[in-house]
Amino acid sequence: MKVVGKPLQRRDAWDKVTGRTRFLADIPRDGAWCGGVLRSPVARGRLLRIERDAGFDWSQVVVITAADLPGPNTVAMIREDLPLLADGEVAFVGQAVALVAAPDRATLTAALTALHPVIEELPPVLSITDALGAGTVIWGEDNLIADYTIAPPDMAAFEAAFAGADRIIEGEYRTGYQEHIYLEPQGVVAVPRPDGGVEIAGSLQCPFYVLNALARGLGMERDKLVVRQTPTGGAFGGKEDYPSVLALQAAVLALAGGHPVAMLYDRHEDIIASTKRHPSRTRHRTAMAADGSLLAVDIDVVLDAGAFTTLSPVVLSRAILHAAGSYRLPLVRIRGRAVATNTPPNGAFRGFGVPQSIFAAERHLDRLARELGTGPLALRRRLVLKAGDVLPHGQVLPEGGAAGSLVLERAVELSDYQRRRAELDEANAEAAGRGDPLRRGIGVSLIHHGAGFTGDGEDRIATVVHVRGEADGAVTVLCSSVEMGQGAETVLPAIAAEALDLPLEAVRYHQPDTSAVPDSGPTVASRTTMVVGRVLVDACRDLVEQAREHGSDPRAVWSARAAAGEPLTGEGRYQPDPDIRWDQEHHHGDAYPGYAWMATVVETEVDMDTLEIRPGRVTAVAEIGKAINPVLCVGQIEGGLAQSLAWGYLEEIRLDGGRYLNDRLATYIIPTCLDAPEFTVELAEEPSPRGAYGAKGLGELPMNGGAPALAAAVEHALGAAPDAIPMTPDSLLAVLQKSDREGRP
Repeated sequence: MKVVGKPLQRRDAWDKVTGRTRFLADIPRDGAWCGGVLRSPVARGRLLRIERDAGFDWSQVVVITAADLPGPNTVAMIREDLPLLADGEVAFVGQAVALVAAPDRATLTAALTALHPVIEELPPVLSITDALGAGTVIWGEDNLIADYTIAPPDMAAFEAAFAGADRIIEGEYRTGYQEHIYLEPQGVVAVPRPDGGVEIAGSLQCPFYVLNALARGLGMERDKLVVRQTPTGGAFGGKEDYPSVLALQAAVLALAGGHPVAMLYDRHEDIIASTKRHPSRTRHRTAMAADGSLLAVDIDVVLDAGAFTTLSPVVLSRAILHAAGSYRLPLVRIRGRAVATNTPPNGAFRGFGVPQSIFAAERHLDRLARELGTGPLALRRRLVLKAGDVLPHGQVLPEGGAAGSLVLERAVELSDYQRRRAELDEANAEAAGRGDPLRRGIGVSLIHHGAGFTGDGEDRIATVVHVRGEADGAVTVLCSSVEMGQGAETVLPAIAAEALDLPLEAVRYHQPDTSAVPDSGPTVASRTTMVVGRVLVDACRDLVEQAREHGSDPRAVWSARAAAGEPLTGEGRYQPDPDIRWDQEHHHGDAYPGYAWMATVVETEVDMDTLEIRPGRVTAVAEIGKAINPVLCVGQIEGGLAQSLAWGYLEEIRLDGGRYLNDRLATYIIPTCLDAPEFTVELAEEPSPRGAYGAKGLGELPMNGGAPALAAAVEHALGAAPDAIPMTPDSLLAVLQKSDREGRP
């Protein structure tokens, strides 16, 4: 191939590194008013009224409460339980109770200060334990926002396995919040139109999600609404659902005041208002025979959804579909629940529930290895999934579709895992003898990740992509897949260039705009390259076929037609795969069109005086089908692993009464370039017949493997097993104290 598989330079690289790219806050906003939000200071209560200071001149601002909204008080997502503005009750600290627009920032600040919500506080539900206890019900009948079960084919045999087991090994594993910390905070600008509609420009992932929320919340026809994505400085899932909230708030203010309204968060407001990764509690029970063989596995996954649904049901769905890990296990039952608490709603984050359930799966496998007296690598080799194996949800892994052994063995070889483990054991013994506080460890993880939407999700999205011929012989890719730092602006044109036999310079990428591009679905779920890219190839073929009806040289034909004002546009539409069968009610069948695989080996050191963790060397081997652009793939893996490692030991959010304590970069600690480990990354390729030129999804994959491998390395260093992240010094102290009390890891 001429373009695909080549190490192409990012198209947006020079504009971004030289500062020429203009993000939303850099774009002139002549005449735009400043929009802001009055937020609840309490976690739960009855909103009695909003009082206004009599000394403030209210004629100079626009104030909107729930009673003033032009349409239904809801933000359209999976469910319509999230109100745009609190009405009668508040459910979390930071919930919007009123909106204000002012001609300048100083007046906005003064107006917000002069507004006072009067709230009668009620006892909040603030933890998974409290929510499951249902002593106080704050959502539905039992606080369960979602409840799914993947059942084994023979429940009688499952129950008999536990009843007759010689040993039952149990473990509980917890993961904490994670804040996205994208480079550019949330922001939108709403501009009212002469026809009564509104246009939105914003930093976002999913233009058509925002369009749908506007149409529903404003009670307006879609032809009066336009959503344009501006250059977006990162997202990681955090700009999947929240921009619908922000855009609807800005639109309401713009329409009420007749002025453009800009709502641009600073970092502090972004952290307190936007969604986070769901905290989780996962319990594993494994029934074993006397000879160490596994008989049955029972897994219970619980996610803290926060006060409203947002995307929690689909995050939970993906979490349980990966909860058994990358291993061949008999008779598996998996239950997943997302519970409501009086904390800010949680939402999409890179990995989408899988990092939580995979962390538990990997740590439990390490626990089994300890109990069996075998090494963590040996047990993984024994249980790794292979072609022909059946996943707990009933999907059979095809030939070429199970690369666990491939990536595991190569990562072990590249990292020299076995020799290094023995060397570190010796080095730690010597360090202890001479009073050196540093201990070193090495850990391994094996993970996989399904690409695209779960089950029949892609069928329902019905992706459409257009490719338009231009007068100069170039083509323009028209789709709603956004560039947000991951490389779509480079990868999609590369796929089109390959399909049309054009130089890459002859393919353009249209910034997503709902008035100009078709709905290709959201930029989520590791689907852009694999799924949208495949449809893009079909669009290119359609363009060529249309052109050949008018001449033998397609490029000359589309050029001439465009010059004459009659451009040809090729169209690709997602075609349901007849071989994929899915039962959503029972979470059974072919969950994903393909899986990517990765093995990660992490070396770390732990200071026994301060209990600080310093990851040192990371080796990763990833099987991702065909790498469309290997350089971008390696960058994605290194970035994802850095994010996963940081979630494992550094990034922490604590709450007090439902309020985030780590609500700014002075208190929410993220790694810098000085904290980056030494990376060795290798790509393996087993092309998928369902992806563009064999590509599989990659973006979320590396988020799954870093944290459990790091926890395994810390266990090796300390001789005690951490089962919760982040592994902060105080949490590691508790692990060591518990180990001392019990006399075992």
